[in-house]
Amino acid sequence: MANPRHRHTPSRRDKRRANWFKVATPTFVECPECKEPKLPHRVCPNCGTYKGRKFLEVEE
Repeated sequence: MANPRHRHTPSRRDKRRANWFKVATPTFVECPECKEPKLPHRVCPNCGTYKGRKFLEVEE
């Protein structure tokens, strides 16, 4: 199995890791029931529905 012949400098290591933290912002979609923003493919935290069916009882 291949092994590194020389130690990588911290700058080379950090250059490799530079884009690791550039996480994309989450996309939101409009809930068809209550018109509030929610994450796609998830139960709406505002009204508790998913694909037109009630899954959660939401306290108001």
